[in-house]
Amino acid sequence: MSNQTTMTEFLLLGFSDIQELQILHFVTFLTAYLAALMGNLLVITVVTCNHKLHSPMFFFLINLSLLDLGSISVTMPKSMSNSLLNTRLISYSGCVAQVFCLFCFLGANLSLLMVMAYDRYIAICKPLHYGIIMNRRACIQMAACAWAAGVMYSALHTGNTFSLPFCHSNIINQFFCEIPQLLKLSCSDTYRRELAALAFSAFLGLGCFVFIVVSYVQIFTAVWRIPSEQGRQKAFSTCIPHLTVVSLFLSTGGIAYLKPVSDSPSPLDLLAAVLYCVVPPLMNPVIYSMRNKEIQAALKQLLHRLILSKNMSNFLS
Repeated sequence: MSNQTTMTEFLLLGFSDIQELQILHFVTFLTAYLAALMGNLLVITVVTCNHKLHSPMFFFLINLSLLDLGSISVTMPKSMSNSLLNTRLISYSGCVAQVFCLFCFLGANLSLLMVMAYDRYIAICKPLHYGIIMNRRACIQMAACAWAAGVMYSALHTGNTFSLPFCHSNIINQFFCEIPQLLKLSCSDTYRRELAALAFSAFLGLGCFVFIVVSYVQIFTAVWRIPSEQGRQKAFSTCIPHLTVVSLFLSTGGIAYLKPVSDSPSPLDLLAAVLYCVVPPLMNPVIYSMRNKEIQAALKQLLHRLILSKNMSNFLS
């Protein structure tokens, strides 16, 4: 394979050649995927069905759940099907689509977390102007900008990566198409491209991180000025889930992309990829459900309605 045009497929990392371990990998990934799917769909359903939750904070939470669903659906189903079918193949176009979609969802996720920090800042530091600043139109525009930022970020990275000729090998030492692993397969000098991509990602991530930190410094300063303890606890209860999600997203992403890329399949590379691909989409619904009393109350109300309607249908039948 001497150039990019003849590269028609890649070989992804297989978890094991032993059938029993392949089945174990499939069952483990399937369990995690279904749990993330159910958790995020439940958050979307609860917020959508409860009119009391039709506020900017929960509108952004729906978008976050959609992004989590997208990011985990890009990588895990393909890996599960490969284990089930005992294959490692992914087509060139499939690899391009996987890289583009994954970076689109991750980039939009980071942008949305910054928007959610701004929402908390306005709600706590400028409560009298909250309804004016965070109106319906503004919320839709901010969410759309977050998605658009993800698309542009992804297009830049995907175009930068797949414009390179691949000739060293077609074996990717990861269970999905990952840019650092793809850069290793290029037969051209990837130093400048890799440095530019890393610098851009670091600039974007650092900019969002600084914005979130500055927002929360002002938020906590305002919270400590609230005279009542109940008011402080209520303010903290809306901030802690978001801060936890931000910390989880940035820490897992940092571990995955700031560590050196090994020349051979490494358990550390695999663990890092699982951390940022699986853990945030799986844990985000749990974090918001456990820490947000409004979500808990709406969830109980929804379950009560479902049980009541089921009992009613059984009674009528």
